[in-house]
Amino acid sequence: RVQPRNLEDLAVQVAIVRPGPIVGGAVNPYVRRRELLREDPNFRVPYDHPLLEEALGETLGVIIFQDQVLQVCQALAGFSDGQAESLRRAMSRKRSKKAMDVHWEAFRDGARERGVDETTAQKVFQQVTAFSEFGFPKSHAAAFGLLAYQSVWLRYYHGTEFYVALFNNQPMGFYSLDALGRDARRRGIGTRLPNINQSRVKCTPEESDIRIGLGFIRGWGAEIAERVVEERERHGHFVSLSDFLRRTPASLKRPAVENLIWVGGFESFGMTRRELLWQAGLWLGPEEDSERSGGRDDHPQTELGLEDPYARIRFPDFDDSERIVAEYRMLRFSTDLHPLSLLRDELPPETVTGDRFSDLPNHSTVTVAGIVVARQRPHTAKGYVFVLMEDESGPINVIVKPNIYEKCQTTVRMEPFLVVRGRLQKDGLTMNVIAHTVKAIRVREAEQPKILHPALLGTLESWAGQERSPHAPFRYLTALRQSPPGIKNFG
Repeated sequence: RVQPRNLEDLAVQVAIVRPGPIVGGAVNPYVRRRELLREDPNFRVPYDHPLLEEALGETLGVIIFQDQVLQVCQALAGFSDGQAESLRRAMSRKRSKKAMDVHWEAFRDGARERGVDETTAQKVFQQVTAFSEFGFPKSHAAAFGLLAYQSVWLRYYHGTEFYVALFNNQPMGFYSLDALGRDARRRGIGTRLPNINQSRVKCTPEESDIRIGLGFIRGWGAEIAERVVEERERHGHFVSLSDFLRRTPASLKRPAVENLIWVGGFESFGMTRRELLWQAGLWLGPEEDSERSGGRDDHPQTELGLEDPYARIRFPDFDDSERIVAEYRMLRFSTDLHPLSLLRDELPPETVTGDRFSDLPNHSTVTVAGIVVARQRPHTAKGYVFVLMEDESGPINVIVKPNIYEKCQTTVRMEPFLVVRGRLQKDGLTMNVIAHTVKAIRVREAEQPKILHPALLGTLESWAGQERSPHAPFRYLTALRQSPPGIKNFG
């Protein structure tokens, strides 16, 4: 709605979402005045008093920057630098009513001397004291705004490198790797699975895509991945699973090898993942071995051409649901399919995707389903909870009012897959769903087995070994809940 055009506008964008401007009631007036100025360049910005025009001109009559607190006190109440700084310090620590009363009296008296009535003085003083809830100085906001502009520029012109850098510098920011990967794919940038002969330790650009690094696999880490990459660079590509096991350190235990197999790291060898898992078992011995290293050590080994009678047994490859579960277990994110793409038939028939919102009337009742990306419950929001979800088409903003939150608190706070029914609220290009009900995604009862294999919680053996029905929705959703997509929680 604001549609920033320069760095000054971006600085306002950064600062206005701090608690100080929110509590001070600056957000809605500023946004509305920006819209009115865009519609009518001759629109005159209203000020609580003409004396505030110079101090608040760049922010359209509202206090947004911390610096403006001092300027407003000086302009409206004639505060000296010392008085204004004393008020700022009083607001920056736990306030006493007595101290604030003293500042209010000085503010009121100074404003009266300048012809400002007490009602206006009190209104402005409340806006000033709202900055005890924390606000940004303009220099801080400008620095953040510049960083935001640089980030958007990099994402637009050098998208692959931008996302590679984000992947390699986690944990950070508002979004998980899972959400970042989906955002990249919506922009035409693919995420390629780890590959024993292509991946390095960290993620790297590969053509226009992101190649996931070996260090991202569960059970690996940077040190072991560096040793494997060094071996490959020194003596050439690995040509088979046995070649890989012969040339890599014994500290790379069977679980880590199997984790790489689960996410397709050896698929260039021309075998399915099940066949590779079978061969790993033949080479590394029984799982009961506490070390699970199969007698490997770190001295040079010679591979003998011995034929194993069971090595050529063929097994089918994973289906899509098994691939997604394996990726969430071993990488904590999916590199291709959206997790809900295999549950479309399980969602309520009236479910709509976010890309259809623009075609629906404002205030329509809609049902949406998605995975949770982030939850926010800021203390300035008076009990409201903001849930960012994603369906197959992209992000969906859900607002949960306090009375709804009280009814379904556990679901809102804990469930990674939600179905929300509510009212579509459209304000320009901004679209939100005001929740009426919030429920976990459930599948048909008929799909539920009586007992889940206990190994499902810790490993994937049972998941891949059970008899499969088409997509097996209950087992698929249960497995995803054991290793859910990354969710960021704030407040």
